[in-house]
Amino acid sequence: MAEGDHTSPSLADDLFFVMHDNGSGRPRLHVRLASLALAGAVLGELMLAERVTLDTVPGRERLYATFRGTTGDPVTQNVLDHVLAEPQHPVDTWLLFFARTVYADVTARMIAAELLRPPTRNLLKQQPPAPVDPNVAAWPLARLNLAVQRREPPVLRDRVLYGLFAATGGAQRVMWEHDPAFAATTHAMLPAPLQKLIVQTEVAVGQAVISRR
Repeated sequence: MAEGDHTSPSLADDLFFVMHDNGSGRPRLHVRLASLALAGAVLGELMLAERVTLDTVPGRERLYATFRGTTGDPVTQNVLDHVLAEPQHPVDTWLLFFARTVYADVTARMIAAELLRPPTRNLLKQQPPAPVDPNVAAWPLARLNLAVQRREPPVLRDRVLYGLFAATGGAQRVMWEHDPAFAATTHAMLPAPLQKLIVQTEVAVGQAVISRR
């Protein structure tokens, strides 16, 4: 399953772009929902790079590390270190835990990689970090739109990207044409651990909406 060891833009970077306006950087989703999706995306990065996977323990999906080296990236390294230290937690617990800080962590990583400009402040309020290159920021969503339009399943990483974005409920509002049947087909093409990750992310998002956490 190894695919692109933390190249930039990464899966989480691409999802950040999809969840924000490619010109202004303004969020398209509530930060709580975006944070849960980004937590899923960082876990997805580790799974695509074969650093972690999911195992089913008495009906609950548990994360466990398959790699003990360094990832070369502080965001994924922090997540991997936590999973190594406390492997007993199920994936839903990790999603909630990492969602507390992942939005700021991914934003900082993208600023350091010169994908985003640092936030600015005018007389009224602070402006969000805006993409350095609007075309780069627009490309992840454009890839998903083209895949749906052409009915051509995207590459593995973009299947995960599509699944996580759909899990937030944002796909049906933002994409040109969100096709639930096509989304289900691309989801079914994923390896089982990634399918479970997306399902658990969708559950966490749904619970956050209900409880307004």
